[in-house]
Amino acid sequence: MSEFLSGKRALVTGGSKGIGIAVARALLAEGAGVVICARDEKRLAAALADLSGNAHGRKIAGRKADVSNSEEVRQLFVFADQELGGLDILINNAGTGLFRSTAEMTVEEWDRLIGTNLSGAFYCSREALERFHRARGGSIVNISSLAGKNPFPGGAAYNASKFGMNGFSEAMMLDHRYDNVRVSYIMPGSVETEFVGNNPEHKSDWKIAPEDIAEIVLDILRKPARTLVSRVEVRPSRPQKS
Repeated sequence: MSEFLSGKRALVTGGSKGIGIAVARALLAEGAGVVICARDEKRLAAALADLSGNAHGRKIAGRKADVSNSEEVRQLFVFADQELGGLDILINNAGTGLFRSTAEMTVEEWDRLIGTNLSGAFYCSREALERFHRARGGSIVNISSLAGKNPFPGGAAYNASKFGMNGFSEAMMLDHRYDNVRVSYIMPGSVETEFVGNNPEHKSDWKIAPEDIAEIVLDILRKPARTLVSRVEVRPSRPQKS
């Protein structure tokens, strides 16, 4: 099997479940060393045990971290340096959802959601870019959402975080494209994950599988240096009819 990421070093935030663990598994299969993070220590340990069984001899490590905390992010990247010896790829996947009307949402809820979904991507990207500058290049893939272009009732904070993620991604791409840094973002629709309390025991076969998003991440990373996939929109082919 071709391992086009052999020797590359990747960090995946929110890597203990859903899209994150699927991306980590795909990166390992293609030869990369991987560090993941998560807020829940038990979930992180379970994910590392799962991934270690499919690491194909590649380095896999993880650290508990809350990406909304800039100091924890700094420590996470120091850990990645120690485990991997540097960084070539950042996957900003960590995210949370909370759906309330603007009047019902508390300041604390707003700060928590924006801090995780948007500020966390900034904190991680800033750390990655410092390392990419030394390495003379790298790739950032941000996992956004179709909610970043389609507002809906109750989505005030979530929509704001994903609209912000999209704008942040495009501006960062323009800032650093001549530094040999490629920035891309993926906007999935409904994905079969445990996001916002979805019950993993009740599968919805019409939804996008996390592995489908992981394959898109690989497709983006496979592109030659002359080509940049800046944005990908992904939808279920046959969504439920309302």
